[in-house]
Amino acid sequence: MPRAIFGPVVRPSTYRRWVYLILGGAVLVPFILLAAFILPSLLPARVPAWLVIGSVVVLVVGVSIPVSFIPAVRVIEGTAARELLGDGVPEQAGARAMSWESRWRFAGWFVLHLIVGGVISTLTLALPPTLVLSLLAPFTGSMDVLGLALRFPTGLISAWVPVAALLGLVVLAWLVIGTTTLAIRAAPFLLGPTAAERLAELQRRTESLAERNRLARELHDSVGHALSIVTIQASAARRVLDTDPAFAHRALGAIEESARGALAELDHVLGLLREDRSADTPQWTLADLPRLLDKTRIAGVDVKSTVEGQLAAVPAVVSREAYRILQECLTNVARHAGRVPVALRLAASDDELALDLSNPLGNRAAASRNGGGRGLAGMRERVTVLRGQMTAGPEGDRWRVSVRIPLGKGGRG
Repeated sequence: MPRAIFGPVVRPSTYRRWVYLILGGAVLVPFILLAAFILPSLLPARVPAWLVIGSVVVLVVGVSIPVSFIPAVRVIEGTAARELLGDGVPEQAGARAMSWESRWRFAGWFVLHLIVGGVISTLTLALPPTLVLSLLAPFTGSMDVLGLALRFPTGLISAWVPVAALLGLVVLAWLVIGTTTLAIRAAPFLLGPTAAERLAELQRRTESLAERNRLARELHDSVGHALSIVTIQASAARRVLDTDPAFAHRALGAIEESARGALAELDHVLGLLREDRSADTPQWTLADLPRLLDKTRIAGVDVKSTVEGQLAAVPAVVSREAYRILQECLTNVARHAGRVPVALRLAASDDELALDLSNPLGNRAAASRNGGGRGLAGMRERVTVLRGQMTAGPEGDRWRVSVRIPLGKGGRG
């Protein structure tokens, strides 16, 4: 089929679509053979042609629908549609069906592909030889097409026969384009996910994004805190290594402990990213507050803490988040203000958990904090999830952080 004859009708994409329909005809062959084997024993010896054709169609549809429910068939059919029909076919074509509605839609696509593909394949096999035979028809006066003996007058009066055969090939090309265009438009409905499946996928992605954000906060709070403390402790140990070996020894021990804890947190987060749910989860709570304060003091940050109420009675989820918030506060002090005295107050009542922290604020620290940062944003996210309130900012010559988290129905939810 020379391109000069068909012009823009036959493009490279048209050939791929044509191949897709012919594949449907190839898959139809076993079903036709099955019909040829079964129907002679079911139908009378002499029946109308239309009844034979109808029986074949019914048998093909009845057998192909159960076949379409096979997962491997769905994968192969979806992959072929994406590769040969183009970008109009959804990426989910061939994915595992989650509902019977999706299975029945795919069954409709599969049956249509077989039937239309069978028709196009038959025409594709018949029309090119017909074109060749039509060139001889004006001279021979006869032509056989699919077992039909056709008779024509000899001479120029039958010159229309080759023209009609050539037009048949053009019509076939347009038929391929038309049917595949309709198939591409129907693909999102027949091969794509249902509304319920799209909603479930959206929910899964939302949960995955929320989990990734949570892991990012965990890394920022825990590993960032550990690295900040390690940096300060290493600097202090280096300066007093000769004059105060005992302090240097304690600082190196704290560095070792902080690094080990950071590695444990990092291993946990990487395990979650690998979907390794067996990874141990470090669950620091307010019960670990003395350990956190000791490491901060060894780094040179003098923390004066006041605890009111029973921290052990704070719900576990609030206790974990409050620990992370406090950890981020102390990290910011060490990173931005340096070795300054810090006043910390924790108060747990029946209704709420109050956290107040303040430290002297120099001009450089004030300038660096006025724009906020990922640390403050992460703290606000934690407080918001727990339906609490948070304020953070300079007050005079001090930086203050105030957090209020309800411990009633909102705090537990």
